[in-house]
Amino acid sequence: MALRRPHLSGVVFDSVCSHSLLSTDSTRVAAESLDALASIAEGNRVLAPGIEELDDRLFASLCFSPSRSVRPWLLRNAERFGVQPHLLFTLFLGFTKDPYPYVRKVALDGLVGLSKNGVIEDPDMIEGCYFRAVELLNDMEDCVRSAAVRTVCAWGLMLVACKSETKAYWSDEVFVKLCSTVRDMSMEVRVEAFCALGKIEMVSEEILLQTLSKKVLVTMKGNKSIAQCSDEQLETSGSSVAGAFMHGLEDEFHEVRKAACHSLHTLTILSAKFAGEALNLLMDVLNDDSILVRLQAFETMHRMATFDCLTVQETHMHMFLGTLVDNDTLIRSSARKILKLAKLQKLKLFGLTIDALLENLEKHPQDEADVLSVLFHIGRNHGKFVVHIIEEVFPQMEPMSNGKLGFDSVRVAALLVLAISAPLSHERDCNIPPTIFSYAVTYLGRISQALSDVMNQNSLLEYLSQCSRSSGPYAIEFNFKVGEPCLPNANVPTYTSNEIIGSIAMPLPQKTGGTSEILSPTIKKPREAGTSLVEYQLEVHDEVTKSMNVILAKVKDIWPLVLSGFTNEVLRTLRSCREELATFTSDSHASAGVFSFTKQYIQIVKLLTKAWVNFLSSTHFPCGMGELDLVLGKLDRRLRDLKSAFIRLSEEEELHILELILVTCMLRLSKVEICCHLGTLRKLSSMMSQVEYLLRDDLLNHPGL
Repeated sequence: MALRRPHLSGVVFDSVCSHSLLSTDSTRVAAESLDALASIAEGNRVLAPGIEELDDRLFASLCFSPSRSVRPWLLRNAERFGVQPHLLFTLFLGFTKDPYPYVRKVALDGLVGLSKNGVIEDPDMIEGCYFRAVELLNDMEDCVRSAAVRTVCAWGLMLVACKSETKAYWSDEVFVKLCSTVRDMSMEVRVEAFCALGKIEMVSEEILLQTLSKKVLVTMKGNKSIAQCSDEQLETSGSSVAGAFMHGLEDEFHEVRKAACHSLHTLTILSAKFAGEALNLLMDVLNDDSILVRLQAFETMHRMATFDCLTVQETHMHMFLGTLVDNDTLIRSSARKILKLAKLQKLKLFGLTIDALLENLEKHPQDEADVLSVLFHIGRNHGKFVVHIIEEVFPQMEPMSNGKLGFDSVRVAALLVLAISAPLSHERDCNIPPTIFSYAVTYLGRISQALSDVMNQNSLLEYLSQCSRSSGPYAIEFNFKVGEPCLPNANVPTYTSNEIIGSIAMPLPQKTGGTSEILSPTIKKPREAGTSLVEYQLEVHDEVTKSMNVILAKVKDIWPLVLSGFTNEVLRTLRSCREELATFTSDSHASAGVFSFTKQYIQIVKLLTKAWVNFLSSTHFPCGMGELDLVLGKLDRRLRDLKSAFIRLSEEEELHILELILVTCMLRLSKVEICCHLGTLRKLSSMMSQVEYLLRDDLLNHPGL
């Protein structure tokens, strides 16, 4: 009634007290009365002092009642009644000897809660509570032992804090006692034990190393803390600690394995030698059946890398790099997160890592942004290794006679990101060919998206511009917290994506007579760029762009004719579009990108029309299978060129190109005479992944759709 009618809460509170319900002979009624008073006071804080005025002796007398259901309830709710901490300490400690296991558990939990208040400061009281909890580590009931582990940890840490002169000894003592429970018969106790071990902030290196070996080590016997023990205690302590983490990481329950990994999260930063030995075990955990355990292992390794305790050996690399192509997105992401901080000692390991990241990019194209970001960070950490890698692949990155880069666009983008990171390395003599930075401009939108956590697009363009004028050393400083480069003044224009009309992006530069003409859809006149391809002003030629859009609209309107089989009419219309397009060639430098895109798109529709007629009724006289295979091959190449030659396409335009690629794949698969079905299926799967990624990204950006 008091809760539903707050204005009556004071009357109800006084009524419960004045009618002496608390003095009833029924312990249960008295406990319910206390509960009612506490609930009313919690709803009306004005009445809170009334709870604090209750006699502590009343609470203590109720705790000693014969009702075994009331005792644990009172102990569990003791803090609600404002009982003095020292009285609570006495009650909790006393009830740890209660004959009923659930009462002992609640009493131990009460001691854990009391330890958080910091009210008990007397060393003797703390030590007495600690040793009482140690005794209960051998209790017959699982729930009591589990609570005892938490209590040993909580009061053990208090004991370490108050024993300033013998802090190291007591810290080792608590650690050893907790290790004695990691092989408990109860899974819950083992989980609590490893969780508690992860809270210890000071442990001798000898003891830590012993947890990784099932055989008692000689160094363990020389430990100062253990040396004070008797021979019998030494044997017991050694056997308790020996192989503790090995047992935990090999446990049959994934909860225990996960807890063991989590405890290493803290302990590995205490000793470099221990971290190196523990890494061997963590690498094996990467093959665990449970994804939760694997993710925890990655989290532990990431913390080790953060504190510079992660030293990856060649024996580890195969196991670790294999996770980059794992089917689970979280696993791949966690592995890449570690590589951002990793420091590799050998060029061979660095090369293996780069190859693995490129394979990740090939098999999981949806990871592109994160992979490029990792390549940038790992390149900054290994500048000289980057130079060596780029020297090997640079000849293959040079544009061919038609102005296209030799590799596929995804691989080129990855290697360009790796290359442009080298000048930001702290190492000397990390000189990259200036043209590399010029090539990177053609992937500006793609790269800036991946490096959005480091710099914005304008900063990236300014950085590439500066580096493209120098063969090194680079007078560059970069504040990664602010995200703005500190570069010498250069009259390099900046731009935003709003200045680009139609989202048709800049094609790859083409060389002419030793110099490069920058032919962009947003440039009115071609410029002589020499060795630098980035000093240009991005402006839009509206009239030409509008004309191209008119032509593209005509192409779009002929698709129903293609479906109906009017091939000749379609081809005549496309021919007319090409003739109209040819009228812009004489002075089309202003919109070369738009012109090039439109021309390629018309050619793609023409090839698709020729292929489509083979899938209509037999009255349309399809071409032979060999000719169809040839047409589909040309269509594949044209679509691949269109996809890779233009950047900053809108999501809708990218999806349209991907849909055309999917249609081509389906046409191939629907003709059983055509071979290479396996390769087509792989390509189909890859394209579907890219489509799903774009659609998911669009939903995240527009959740209301």
